[in-house]
Amino acid sequence: MTAGRYAPSPSGDLHVGNLRTALLAWLFARSTGREFLLRVEDLDRVAGGAEARQLADLAAIGLDWDGAPVRQSARTDVYAAALTRLDVYECYCTRREILAAPSAPHAPEGAYPGTCRDLTEAQRVERRRERPAALRLRATVDEFTVTDVLHGEYTGAVDDFVLRRGDGTYAYNLAVVVDDAAQGVDQVVRGDDLLSSAPRQAYLGTLLGDPPPTYAHVPMVLGPNGVRLAKRDGAVTLADRGGPGVVLPEIAASLGLRGRTPREMLDDFDPARLPREPWTLPL
Repeated sequence: MTAGRYAPSPSGDLHVGNLRTALLAWLFARSTGREFLLRVEDLDRVAGGAEARQLADLAAIGLDWDGAPVRQSARTDVYAAALTRLDVYECYCTRREILAAPSAPHAPEGAYPGTCRDLTEAQRVERRRERPAALRLRATVDEFTVTDVLHGEYTGAVDDFVLRRGDGTYAYNLAVVVDDAAQGVDQVVRGDDLLSSAPRQAYLGTLLGDPPPTYAHVPMVLGPNGVRLAKRDGAVTLADRGGPGVVLPEIAASLGLRGRTPREMLDDFDPARLPREPWTLPL
């Protein structure tokens, strides 16, 4: 099985930007004969009722999916097993300490400087008294290159990124890679704010024996202030903007797509004709 997917976090209602990305993920998958899967990424914040409302909104704009949604909260044993196959080390650094530490030459801002990489066992015992340890990947490369349908070849930095946080929560970068491989997802369509994460995730996948998926990082939807759309921008959810009869034509027009339903939009869907610039939502 090959598949594409959409994987929202149930932290609140979907806004127009989320729905636009979901439509694109569905179009990419269906136009290439792939299955389309839904995954609920509920390892972090979960708002009551949000998952049900999200699924209802996706169905309301005409999207369908194959099989039942998978919830990450039910798969922690799988993530634990994946960790045993990787070279990891304990890290006790806070975010503030990482930002204050001198970074390696040419490393991007916020990249982990390797502070805990070579601690002795005695030092680890001492640090464990201060705070619980996160687990970081001991990376053997500084960068990795992926190929994106819309962006071409993209090379990004790879540092010793966190795989399990100090509170025991498995990190997004681990869970998404393990889940995509397990579900047969070989096409990842998502917002281009996540493009910089792709090299880390593709590299991690290769360590686990999984080839990188086909990526398509699509343009974001911006609010009137020119930053990523958020609830603070006002009427941005499906219900707030008048329902699917209003929102779906808005999204289609922003993408240059014809058709009243996603099925009709498939007829002339061509990724090469998709806009490359962000869309500012009229409010």
